[in-house]
Amino acid sequence: MILVIDVGNTNISMGLFNDDKLVLDWRIVTVSERTSDETGLLILQFFNYAGITKNDIKDVIISSVVPPVMYALELAVRKYVYKDPLVVSATTKTGINILYDNPLEVGADRIVNAVAALNIYGGPIIIVDFGTATTFCAITKNGDYLGGVICPGIKISMDALFAKAAKLPRVELARPNRVIGKNTVESMQSGAVFGYAGQVDYIVSKIKAEMGEDVKVIATGGLARLIAEEAKSIDEINRKLTLEGLKIIYNMNRIN
Repeated sequence: MILVIDVGNTNISMGLFNDDKLVLDWRIVTVSERTSDETGLLILQFFNYAGITKNDIKDVIISSVVPPVMYALELAVRKYVYKDPLVVSATTKTGINILYDNPLEVGADRIVNAVAALNIYGGPIIIVDFGTATTFCAITKNGDYLGGVICPGIKISMDALFAKAAKLPRVELARPNRVIGKNTVESMQSGAVFGYAGQVDYIVSKIKAEMGEDVKVIATGGLARLIAEEAKSIDEINRKLTLEGLKIIYNMNRIN
């Protein structure tokens, strides 16, 4: 089995692949202060719950956008899983030609998503990732990563609204029954869900116009389903896209 790990600003997602099939996945909160021992024992607890052992793990691959987490995480994998993990960077073999002014600026998660989307769906393609930030990535049919858009994430925006507006409460992110809210909570939920759906549709339309061709649009990330169900521009939701991309990149770089 191959253990894949994606470190995001909010959560760390982990998955286990048996051959090319994702058979198990877990998610934990990203905590920079978590020690390597705590991290290692958490991983082993997931293994134990699933009825597997570290001896079942052939290799490990990691992508991360949170550098402070990496020392403890890599050490945990070496100490408790007995593997030296492959860590994805802009220089890792991916089959993607990054056309950013500085390719090193592209987050590992965006690279991994691009690899997954291109291999699973083909190009040209736009990926909308609803994470801590909402990101849009544009990839051509030839595998050129053109660039994209980075917006404040939905939760960040709602937290800022709660923090800066004295009379506005913290609300659950849920779809209200109507656009015109009849109370403060409904009004805030309407702004979050329908406002972000409108943002997605507008930005996707502008990207498509610049790409100049018919483009498939894939949504991923923790809040993908909530927003994508309202955004008319989304063609498909794949919440496991990043984990799938990590396995594809592993296949490209492994030593048989």
